[in-house]
Amino acid sequence: MTLSNSTRAHGPVRRRVAVGATAAFLGLAVAVGGGLATAASAAESTALTGVILGVGADETQRIVTWYSSADTAQKIQLAPTAGVVNGEFPASAVTFDATGGANIATSGGFNRHATITGLKEHTAYSYRVGAEGNWSPAYSFKTQDFEGDYDFLFFGDPQIGSSGDIAKDQAGWQDTMNVALTANPNIEMLVSGGDHVETANTEAQWSAFLAPDQLRQYPVAATIGNHDVGGKAWEQHHFTPNTDRSAPYYSNGNPASNTSGGDYWYIYKDVLFIDLNSNSYATSQGGGGDEAHTAYVTDVIEQHGAEAKWKVLVYHHSIYSPASHAKDGDNKVRRVDFPTTFSKLGVDMVLQGHDHSYSRSYLIKNGAKADPNEQPGADDVVAGPGGVLYVTANSASGSKYYDISKPDSSGTSGAGNGADPLNPANYWYNSVQNQEHVRTYVKVQVRNDKLVVENIRSAANGDQGVGSIVDKVSVHPYHADGQDIQVNVPAPAPGEFGWTIDGYNGLVDLGTAQERDGAYFEANGKINPILVSDSRRSLAPWSISASVGDFQDADKKFSGAFLGWTPSLLDGGAGAQASAAVLSGYDDQGSGLSVSRGLAFAEQGHPRGSAKLGADLDLKFPDSIDKGSYRTTLTITALSS
Repeated sequence: MTLSNSTRAHGPVRRRVAVGATAAFLGLAVAVGGGLATAASAAESTALTGVILGVGADETQRIVTWYSSADTAQKIQLAPTAGVVNGEFPASAVTFDATGGANIATSGGFNRHATITGLKEHTAYSYRVGAEGNWSPAYSFKTQDFEGDYDFLFFGDPQIGSSGDIAKDQAGWQDTMNVALTANPNIEMLVSGGDHVETANTEAQWSAFLAPDQLRQYPVAATIGNHDVGGKAWEQHHFTPNTDRSAPYYSNGNPASNTSGGDYWYIYKDVLFIDLNSNSYATSQGGGGDEAHTAYVTDVIEQHGAEAKWKVLVYHHSIYSPASHAKDGDNKVRRVDFPTTFSKLGVDMVLQGHDHSYSRSYLIKNGAKADPNEQPGADDVVAGPGGVLYVTANSASGSKYYDISKPDSSGTSGAGNGADPLNPANYWYNSVQNQEHVRTYVKVQVRNDKLVVENIRSAANGDQGVGSIVDKVSVHPYHADGQDIQVNVPAPAPGEFGWTIDGYNGLVDLGTAQERDGAYFEANGKINPILVSDSRRSLAPWSISASVGDFQDADKKFSGAFLGWTPSLLDGGAGAQASAAVLSGYDDQGSGLSVSRGLAFAEQGHPRGSAKLGADLDLKFPDSIDKGSYRTTLTITALSS
């Protein structure tokens, strides 16, 4: 008579293997339900368009915004990509209810948005929007480490439609996306400098802007440009986190009007980002003007600045640009209103657009060059107290470029546009100015002790190929007279729980049963020892149990209830305790091991370690059982929290 048990394996799963025969595992799968909405859907299906993935309040969140042709209840469905099979989301997929409202008449339809929360690091996710029976296609994104270094991209003025040819502008925008994200597939965020479209409420331009699939794969931080502000379409397409949509942050002071507005902030890893609607700059317009923005920045930094190592501002109207907007009256106002506050608050960098050209400022403190000796084009700079770097991005689509303008004699600080004494062709405030009529994008590398800023060509310019660098600088923070000390603490390993057969998993042979008292047969033996290890920090409880089926020999069989056991600890550890003995069903008319019985267990809070488990087997059965060589399989189950 023989008894076999499970093969060598690890982890809290059920295993069944008969030793001495080929182990076979049968997997059964069934697919249920509707799948993704397609063009073949019924005519009355809700059209779901304009899907865009946005940043959330932090790295554990994303905000998805989209258009709907019908005013219906909708949601986001989310699941780890590994669990989505043939387009079918698993039953464990989570949903996030959407809110929204009616679009303006020129847009038609409705807008929806929902916030995805509770994301885990190092995970690929798939998501779709809509409702049961009417889903959008599935899109995907991935999270990375929630601490430490990362890169993001900054794009200036796609302004789709500005050239007069929407298709051409879309192609340039798409190509920049393709070039930038092929070269930087592990980028974590896309930041916009504003002016997504030429005409605020022209949905054909918005459709072209939203066409790149990358806008559904990487979170976008959107900024309101002067070409976006004149309608509600920007707000309909972009719902942003932590946003103050009150009157001061609208250029006309009226959030209910057909305009977009609001200031917002978020923290992504070690950077506090603050995004401003720079279209509201003067109280004479009706809004709160620059004073409202500086108060907002002050309030956010005072409340959240200590939560991040770096402070980065983003707004559309560049105050230190090199081209036709450099001398605009409104930019001169901002050039007086903003810099001193930004310096006092310890802002590290400001990202801007609007002038369709590239520039990188000197470090600016209180509206003047911080270090008169900083050299033009220096590739490594150290910010003294209050030093801020201002970057202006060129066109990312190539829809329009502005040529660099010449300095004048209006001064070399404050609102002045005078020449740089070290490089008279440039404005006093700019270390680098560039216009090649070639599409570019800005890459920012966030590191422990520096920000690395690169302006990169997304189209070739003569012998300067795609991906070549226009400008690069490393900015080191101010550390005062002390020495800042940093240590990176990794997340502690969660540890593992598992079990395996200790040594060779041979056949457990109970030998030939012995007749007892002319009434029953008995056979004894020991299971192959089981080694349990538990290194989990949670010190969660665990248990090992087992059961057997019927003993069989061809078409002859008898019940596994006749098998009992006495568990034991061969080596203690991991808080292991042996479970109670189980009598053979012959002795107590019970179920024996034909039902799951405990072998060993550990309680919550047990020490980490390993244990070796054993059990003495006791088989008793009536003498009426036919002669034969019977086998069964011991199925071992491990459970852990």
